[in-house]
Amino acid sequence: MSIWKRVGSIIKSNKEQPIVKTSNPIEDTQVGDIINVDLEEYVVSGKLIYFDRGYPPHRFVYYLQNGTAISSLLVEKGRAYECFVCHFIEGALDDPNDVPTELDLNGEVTYSLENQRTDLVRAEGNTDFRANDDVILWRYIGSEGRYFFLQWQDGKFVAMEGTKTPAGQIKFLKGSH
Repeated sequence: MSIWKRVGSIIKSNKEQPIVKTSNPIEDTQVGDIINVDLEEYVVSGKLIYFDRGYPPHRFVYYLQNGTAISSLLVEKGRAYECFVCHFIEGALDDPNDVPTELDLNGEVTYSLENQRTDLVRAEGNTDFRANDDVILWRYIGSEGRYFFLQWQDGKFVAMEGTKTPAGQIKFLKGSH
């Protein structure tokens, strides 16, 4: 081997390799992918991404479809991921100023307001919201680990009730795109 080939090999070996971005399935799941929760498989039919202007996303809602049933997986990003498997609740409210701090659902469970915030949302696939608009979200906590989420955008309320599920029990699988 000539000296020039050796020098060329040394230079090539010292070049920085391109950084490969690791995929985070909790955040990178797309419409058409599969989510497995409690041995039940769902197709992601819609995705909402919540963020504050100028900051990375901090909440994701996946619309999950299994046959004709539609539920959701709400993921809040903090020091760790908080995941909530929810089903949609029908109800009626007219004004976001009328949202109470305590909710009573059919005398079954009482929820107390834990927090409220306004975020910008991006929507993909089939969801209840318009993309690139503000959404107000109220998070309530009830007994026995039950949670209630109320969302409002431009005159429309969407309510979800659910329970916290450890992120390790949720499997994210790529669909055929």
